[in-house]
Amino acid sequence: MQQLIYFFQKFKYLLFFLMLQLIAIVLTFNNLNFHKSKYVNSANAVTGGMFNQASSISEYFNLKSVNQQLLEENNFLRNQLEKNTSIVLNLDSTVVDSLKYNQKYTFTNAKIINNNYSKAFNYLTINKGKNEGLEKEMAVVNGRGIIGITDFSSANYTRVQSILNKNSNINAKLKNQYFFGSLKWDGKDYNIVQLTDVPRQAPVKVGDTIETGGRSTIFPAGILIGTVINVGKNNAVNNVIEVKLFNDMSNIGPVYVIKTLDKEEIKSLENQEIE
Repeated sequence: MQQLIYFFQKFKYLLFFLMLQLIAIVLTFNNLNFHKSKYVNSANAVTGGMFNQASSISEYFNLKSVNQQLLEENNFLRNQLEKNTSIVLNLDSTVVDSLKYNQKYTFTNAKIINNNYSKAFNYLTINKGKNEGLEKEMAVVNGRGIIGITDFSSANYTRVQSILNKNSNINAKLKNQYFFGSLKWDGKDYNIVQLTDVPRQAPVKVGDTIETGGRSTIFPAGILIGTVINVGKNNAVNNVIEVKLFNDMSNIGPVYVIKTLDKEEIKSLENQEIE
């Protein structure tokens, strides 16, 4: 004990200096967005490489599950293509309705190399970044539904804010209806999210499908989310609807990052000052 006291007395000025340096660094990163962004991007680059190696090993043992997910997704996409195709085949020619090919979105496939789902504020890491055109506020989905929104990108990796994050707030609606609400997560069950702010007159019932509403520049309309499993009282002030996710957030296969091509134009228009 005497030696410990002697140590602190001998090096008290050095220890005090180091403590002040630590406080200064913490305050700098917490209060200056530029420094914070640089730190996060650097951390993404370093940890991304480690996550990538670990992911390569674990995915080898999950090939059967991944292949099944891909088969289901391809089947779903083929069905959607068959429903929405605008190409009419004749014996003499192929007629293409160009009005239906006004492209609004681009898709970038990626692989999840790290996935958190047991915390209050969960994030994922994917193996694509700025080199592939990924940036902040892009939708991340797979064949079963929504996954999250891109948060920070380095050259080769991107951090994604999961829908299982208490800061998550996504526009959603009832399928085949026009009653909209906000999709959030209470931090409890990783299979269940909450839909709030839905009008009281909305005819919501157990078994209804919830999908993205499209009232943002991030998610296109109509991407699946989940199924209603519990409906709060319609006369309640805060009508909370429990939604079971189609995705098993603890077992996610390949994903797609969606870029809205008209995003900047829409934002510029909405930010115009009213004269």
